[in-house]
Amino acid sequence: MSSAGGGVRYERIGSAAVLSIDRPERRNAVDGPTAEALRHGLTRFEADDDARVLVLTGAGGEAFCAGADLKALDTLAPRIEGEDGPLGFSRVTPTKPTIAAVSGWCLAGGLELAAWCDLRVAAEGSTFGCSERRWGVPLIDGGTQRLPRIIGLGRALDLILTGRMVGTEEAVAIGLVTEVVKPGRHLARALEIAEGLARFPQETMLSDRRAVYEGLGVTLTEGLRLEAEIGLESSPVGERGALRFAGGEGRGGLGTGT
Repeated sequence: MSSAGGGVRYERIGSAAVLSIDRPERRNAVDGPTAEALRHGLTRFEADDDARVLVLTGAGGEAFCAGADLKALDTLAPRIEGEDGPLGFSRVTPTKPTIAAVSGWCLAGGLELAAWCDLRVAAEGSTFGCSERRWGVPLIDGGTQRLPRIIGLGRALDLILTGRMVGTEEAVAIGLVTEVVKPGRHLARALEIAEGLARFPQETMLSDRRAVYEGLGVTLTEGLRLEAEIGLESSPVGERGALRFAGGEGRGGLGTGT
């Protein structure tokens, strides 16, 4: 285990890099140094070819992240107009899969960080919400753009406009959460999923992920053209995989190695 500084821990576990916001005394709220440390952690993950999935979580179990530290907004002010985003990396799209391992409060900017991830695993009893609504703080870490893409326009507007709290049962029902697990199992389950993703041939999985993100907002015709273009780049890997399957390897659930 190593520290990224600024109340953030960076740890390699198997094929995953675990980035933990470690300010439990502030419900893992993010101030300027923490935001900088989160960005550094993402850079470190991207540079490590053996780290195939990033797991983002919060220390202590009481909170994933309560958003921006409202008692230290002056330390975040220089980041508001930056390319990375106020809370570290919220305006950056990573090149590899990301999973949020949520336990407890996942509020305001914390919800925006969870929405930044590809998948979200939550422990029973966790709570989600755009609580910044009651303080007049805007969503500027991607929430207005990512939430509609994850749960649809109507449900996103419900959460964004009302600021109401959502439990895990509703969160999974509306697609905000990928999976709900027993208390204390959120990180372990995220790591299990990460190892499963790491066993797949990486070229095609990453190209499919890229096609999804780059195809958002374009017409169907343009999206299909983009899918074909990106898919062709990894087609040799697909051809080899198809041959392994045809030879009987896939029928036993094998063929997921690189």
